[in-house]
Amino acid sequence: MRRVTLVVASLLVSALFLWLALRDVPLAEVERSIRQADPVWIAISFGTIGLALWTRAVRWRGLLGFRISLRDAFTIISVTFLINQLPLRAGEVARSLLATRSGVPVVTAATSIVVERLLDTLLVVLLLAFGLSRLPDTVPAASQAALLFGIGAVAAFAVLLAFARYPAVARRLLARLETRAGLIRRLNLRRLVDHVLDGLQPLTHWRSAAHALVWTLISWAVSLTTFYTLEQALAVEGVDLWLMSVLAVSLASFSIAIPISVAAIGPFEGAVRLAGEAIRLAPVVAASLGFLFHGLTIAAYAVFGVTGLLALGVSLGDVMRAAGKQPEASQGL
Repeated sequence: MRRVTLVVASLLVSALFLWLALRDVPLAEVERSIRQADPVWIAISFGTIGLALWTRAVRWRGLLGFRISLRDAFTIISVTFLINQLPLRAGEVARSLLATRSGVPVVTAATSIVVERLLDTLLVVLLLAFGLSRLPDTVPAASQAALLFGIGAVAAFAVLLAFARYPAVARRLLARLETRAGLIRRLNLRRLVDHVLDGLQPLTHWRSAAHALVWTLISWAVSLTTFYTLEQALAVEGVDLWLMSVLAVSLASFSIAIPISVAAIGPFEGAVRLAGEAIRLAPVVAASLGFLFHGLTIAAYAVFGVTGLLALGVSLGDVMRAAGKQPEASQGL
């Protein structure tokens, strides 16, 4: 019953955001625009999506201490992104379990995913802050606020790294806050703090940190290139294409965080249209970019994900069932 409720809620949320993304936009014109897209640029874009998965595999392998081959890392990452398109979004759980096939403990895999999420969130915040500061109609105060927001995100991340390097300091600080504020004590934050600090441990060593940071930058640069190639496919003109890429990719990344939707359909398209409106891109073009970007991404994840399942010798049902039975599931894969 819970799964049925989740699926129905996901459909409703996707339908609502699709309506918002398509308001006042002739659907026939969006379809015609997509049909006229340059197939060569579409093929290039498809390739860059695969390249982005590969760069994430390189990063993840480093966070695991190179305990897993690059081939296996890419295969598992591909399966992860495929499963994340489903309503339950169990991709990260499945990734932790699949990593055990290569001798990686579940806790180690889960910890590496925490680091990935923090790095990705930091970079998306910086991209969005940069994009907002570059908007042609942004008032100086808003531009300064966006830059300060980005600087604040970097400072907060630096503080987290310092706490990870000296966890005893973080625990003492939390203990003091708990003694002075009953609300904080009732939140029982100790386990969460320990989990985050453990996840950040790889970044307290400069080699691991450099590897993760460099490949995070490369990965997001490839993602921006994916969107740029789709702008070329639709022959978009009259706007700053790279600024549109920055805004669209960062906003779309935040839209994926909405927990209830079908493969982020609706929120994703709405985010791209919002980015288009911010730089005065025609609504039809923005909507076309949203559908093309999302549709091609889902198609690529399906192709690479299914290929990954075949390479691993498991079915999607096997992985989903194992993810639902954690923690004992690691023995079944």
